[in-house]
Amino acid sequence: MDPELDPLWQHLDWAIGQMLIMGWDGTEVTPQIRELIEQHHLGSILLTAKNLKSAQQTARLVQELQTIAHRAGHPQPLLIAVDQENGGVNSLYDEDYICQFPSAMGQAAAGNADLAYKVAKATATEISAVGVNLILGPVLDVLTNARYQPLGVRATSDDPQEVSQYGIAAMNGYKDAGVATCGKHFPSYGNLDFLGSSLDIPIITQTLEELSLSALVPFRNAIATGKLDAMFVGGCGITNPSMSVNHACLSDQVVDDLLRNELGFQGVAISECLEMEGLRNEIGVKTGTVMAVEAGCDLVMLCRAYDVQLEAISGLKLGVENELLTKERIYTSLRRVLRLKKSCTSWPKALNPLGINLLSKMHPSHLALSLKAYEDSIAVIRDAEKLLPLSSSMHQEEELLLLTPLVRPLPASSMSKVLLEAKNKCDTTTLHDKWVHRDQRSTMSGEGVFREMGRSLARARHGKLLHTSYTANGVRPVHENLINRASCIIIVTADANRNLYQAGFTKHVSMMCSMLRASGQKKSLIVVAVSSPYDFAMDKSIGTYICTFDFTETSMAALVRSLCGKFKPQGTLPGTLRKSRKVQKSRQHWLVEAYSRDRDAGGLDDLLQALARASAPTHQFLQTTGAHAFELYNPNIEEAHFVVRNSSTQALYGFCATYFVHGTGIIGALFVDPSKRNVSIGRSLHRRALRGLAQKRGVKRIQLGMSFPGVFLGIPAAADDNNANLRQWFSNGGWDLQFPRRLTNLTISPLGSWSAPEGLLQSIQRAGISFDLIHGPDNADSVLAHVGAHHAGGPEVLELYRFALHEAANHKTCGVVRAKGGGAHAAESPLLGTVIICSPGSPLAAFVPALHPAPAEPDEMIAGIVAPVLAPAAAQGGSLVLQGLALMGLRQNKAHKAVRSVLSWVLDEAVEPVLAMGFEVVQAFEEFTNSTENWQDLA
Repeated sequence: MDPELDPLWQHLDWAIGQMLIMGWDGTEVTPQIRELIEQHHLGSILLTAKNLKSAQQTARLVQELQTIAHRAGHPQPLLIAVDQENGGVNSLYDEDYICQFPSAMGQAAAGNADLAYKVAKATATEISAVGVNLILGPVLDVLTNARYQPLGVRATSDDPQEVSQYGIAAMNGYKDAGVATCGKHFPSYGNLDFLGSSLDIPIITQTLEELSLSALVPFRNAIATGKLDAMFVGGCGITNPSMSVNHACLSDQVVDDLLRNELGFQGVAISECLEMEGLRNEIGVKTGTVMAVEAGCDLVMLCRAYDVQLEAISGLKLGVENELLTKERIYTSLRRVLRLKKSCTSWPKALNPLGINLLSKMHPSHLALSLKAYEDSIAVIRDAEKLLPLSSSMHQEEELLLLTPLVRPLPASSMSKVLLEAKNKCDTTTLHDKWVHRDQRSTMSGEGVFREMGRSLARARHGKLLHTSYTANGVRPVHENLINRASCIIIVTADANRNLYQAGFTKHVSMMCSMLRASGQKKSLIVVAVSSPYDFAMDKSIGTYICTFDFTETSMAALVRSLCGKFKPQGTLPGTLRKSRKVQKSRQHWLVEAYSRDRDAGGLDDLLQALARASAPTHQFLQTTGAHAFELYNPNIEEAHFVVRNSSTQALYGFCATYFVHGTGIIGALFVDPSKRNVSIGRSLHRRALRGLAQKRGVKRIQLGMSFPGVFLGIPAAADDNNANLRQWFSNGGWDLQFPRRLTNLTISPLGSWSAPEGLLQSIQRAGISFDLIHGPDNADSVLAHVGAHHAGGPEVLELYRFALHEAANHKTCGVVRAKGGGAHAAESPLLGTVIICSPGSPLAAFVPALHPAPAEPDEMIAGIVAPVLAPAAAQGGSLVLQGLALMGLRQNKAHKAVRSVLSWVLDEAVEPVLAMGFEVVQAFEEFTNSTENWQDLA
């Protein structure tokens, strides 16, 4: 037992209660849920749409649950979890206080990860106000087989990098609002095979190698940020040559081996609900609960049945009695759960939710954000006949026909709320539908949402609108009559790839319209996909095709505004569909302008922050980089920077920094707004930069990556798909990438407790190596001569040393450590190596992001040991010389009270010796130098 834990946890009943997350049906606390908290010490609650009527009721309910736990002696508050994904999946709906936002795919369609961050933060702030502290999100599934998966628009797209980008943006938003995060659905619900077995369990058939290259990428990237608190492990089966698993959340191969050991996840693993029919029939809840914990799950979910929940509790106790579960295993999960609780809640916060007052204050700004998000997400995929807006293709007196399917309402809609309150329920009819959302049981028509949409459309265009629904019965006489009357027909589809009658109906009407047009009648056709965009994405016979990504009332209102020309839709298709459309535009050229500090510095700061959010954790250093980092004002370095911008809004879409020093042209940075990629902005900037450098008098070579300023030392060396794509991009741009120079940034923290490896100082002394520290022009000539002769980095390294020596002479925040050896007298000893040291707050940090404290820890004292340069004479003892330089630097950093010391940069094979000193790798880059002949066409 951990001595730091409250003694109460020594009672196994208490510890077991913390390993369960349970729910119930009803909007008030029942005797059963009260007993689970008081008598069985239940530590986590799942709230669903069946528990939540309004924001005010939710706040009261959560406060009552926490009060029960507090009075029952719980040392820490309850975890209160909800699904609040937006789009069609929101457990809490309250049109007066809780804002509706687009689905994950809708947010990606808006093409703005920063917007996704703001939406996530707004969502989490709202649910936090009513007392919720754990959000079951973000969805990190990759829609590998997008057209036929029930997850649909709940997932971002079929592109693992795009899923990573938007998943991390959402996660950052949740965390910044103070709510804990839970990635789902591991290992993936993005490509399930529905075999129709009696077990009702869908199957993953991909191999681990296939999963690793696609489905697991967003999970891996989210884990690497260190901000993912929990992981929801699915209940699907896995069948492939290397793994045969009936239920992922009950398999140690999935949880312990894959999630923890391979992906390095240290947070709380939450099982899929063990009340699912297939698992209960095959294994039983008692055994299933034990198996989930044995597999590595820390929280076992049981959604609503009280007798089943008691069965699970007794199962865990029996598991300990039968020695299937050790106490240490129980306490491992307990520590994880308590650590999660500590990060997101406390008794003062839990017992006093901010409630309606805060929601009222936030509501206007959140409504404005909702309006923008929905308008940005609406995507016109095709408008071949220029039918949009309707005012440009229809006269007011012409009749418009709206044809809508009979579909279930979305949980996040007032129609669904009415149905839930009326308790008008019936069973889902297909296995496939059961996996759409575990709380979706109402099957009444969603026609009310479309009826209101029709009324709004009629009011907006001040004209006559006909509206009727269609079903699997196909085109009926009533449809034919209305089609004959109307000049324009709008057909709404919702997942037509899975509801095939919708596809058939639409194609039939499309054919009728073509025949009527051939006879001289006006019959325009617009198809609107209000869920999956894949319905007719590739079918160009549908000439005007719009996607909305959900059909909540808010989404339909945005659709009406777009149809009537109130705004021009800018959304795009998700993932690979977007890329396939943009291939046609890949040769477009953007205007490239010279960077202007006064005009562009603010836009560059915004661009850098958008990149930092989109690419975390791979490029975490961008969080501490500002526009000022790229301007050197060095008389020995020519600099010219370029931008692609929106001259109307002043937003920067791309930025490229170039330098020319000692015969070498250098590209020091190349950025493109994440939402504007794949449309040739980077290509336009790259060609302009190369043309400028290739035309410099005396240029001998072009270098990719720069150490001063040291934002990008080259292409990031992370072994992932994104890096491979980046290398391919530069290769396509004319770069020979065969012979990289690898540069690595390392760190030691906390520096106060660090000590030199045993025997290192003695080894240095035996080798006859001595060190001194200079702070100015005295002896600077010998240092600059050494660096000029021996630097292995680019020519800018010499200017970096000049800057440091100048700074040392004026402010003493920098210095240079010299390593000498081999001479009869110290003064005569040749220089074996040099390194720059800088104290916390040195001006050098402006140009080296690794020396800046992170925004989350602005007061962290970081010192630097920068740009070690070794002479060839030190080749045999080069490792020892480098270790000695690092040691002297660490001593100086300690003397300046630094908490952390950064060693930036170390070349190639020299990394191993400093790792042995206790340094850890932060990031690595590959710098490339090519002949100007590669770009003769630009000279």
